[in-house]
Amino acid sequence: MQLLQSPASPFVRKVLVTLHETGQLDDVEMVDIATTPITPDPALISANPLGKIPALMRSDGPTLYDSRVICRFLDARAQAGLYPDSRVWDTLTLEATGDAIMEAAVLIVYEERFRPPEKVSMDWIEGQWAKVSRALDALGTRWMSHLHGRMDMGHIAIGCALGYLDFRHEARSWRTGRDTLAAWYAEFSQRPAMIATTPSG
Repeated sequence: MQLLQSPASPFVRKVLVTLHETGQLDDVEMVDIATTPITPDPALISANPLGKIPALMRSDGPTLYDSRVICRFLDARAQAGLYPDSRVWDTLTLEATGDAIMEAAVLIVYEERFRPPEKVSMDWIEGQWAKVSRALDALGTRWMSHLHGRMDMGHIAIGCALGYLDFRHEARSWRTGRDTLAAWYAEFSQRPAMIATTPSG
């Protein structure tokens, strides 16, 4: 299998952490892709018509894309139990929350990076950050008991989302007023899979 990826992507990181945690890293060849929303890589488009990473190319079936699909496939392949039957809907909702934080945070980067300065909308940026802020507050009030339980895909998604906020939006100081969530992340970020996939650049 080949993973079309860019290590700066939080969605790619989620897949990489899953590969580490399920012992499948050696089964996948990493293929670096340089792509943007405006000029997507032709090789990526041929694998994923949406032109988005990550995309997992398989020899025995169609390319899988969207990190949630890929992670669910990898979990099933390894029978790792990252989507436990006993709390699968909670796990999926927590994963969706992490993905939504990542998406809003990435859209802020895109707005600042790919639009001409005179067309950058601060209202748009603040609207996206408001989504992030509400999700972080919800984690602290509704989800800490889950996050302190046995690790599942919800933990991985939230860990990668918080890591991306540190990576691209450090000045926003997401930890302020969220001591419990910050303490959880301080511990989770020390997992070998998280350390091995820390983005740079």
